[in-house]
Amino acid sequence: MTRIVADISVSLDGFVTGPDPGPDNGLGTGGEALHTWAFSEDPDDRRVLREATARSGAVVLGRRLFDVVDGPQGWDDTTGYGAGEVGRPAFVVVTSTPPRSVRLRGLDWTFVTTGLADAVAAARERAEAASSAAGRDLDVVVMGGAATVGSAVDAGLVDELTLHLAPVVLGSGTPLFTGGTRRMLTRRSVTATPTSTHLTYDVA
Repeated sequence: MTRIVADISVSLDGFVTGPDPGPDNGLGTGGEALHTWAFSEDPDDRRVLREATARSGAVVLGRRLFDVVDGPQGWDDTTGYGAGEVGRPAFVVVTSTPPRSVRLRGLDWTFVTTGLADAVAAARERAEAASSAAGRDLDVVVMGGAATVGSAVDAGLVDELTLHLAPVVLGSGTPLFTGGTRRMLTRRSVTATPTSTHLTYDVA
């Protein structure tokens, strides 16, 4: 069964970027500390990354995050989604206007202009097709940014929330949650490493 999993790194004070993020500085000032775990050699960090990317059948992201990862300082062969771990999943971008061009042409991009729910539905179709081809269940991963993850949780589109809690206080930046519907979470797992506490919750 395909699940919808929101997965994002966050600081102890609730930010997913540092101050002053932009197209050429997507994580803001100091925000790279949030993702130290993804490049760690710690065996538990490696396992968390490997398992998460291996079960990714499709990935949903917002337009601002797309502009960062597709920008000149964005993803490449060594820093893209799950780089070095598994084959690349399909990517679905929720946007009001598709881009005129895409730098990362080697990846499978779909641009959905009719809202987040439709983007998640499109990603589910892609993940289910990938599941059939792989012979095992694969997930839709809502990877961000913060507004996309927060809106997906608020709209009840998410089955599971995974937070990679970095041991850093950024002071300001882009907050993960800024309000919305109250939802109860049930903790599924906790894995603590020197670079992150990986928390997984079922979303009621």
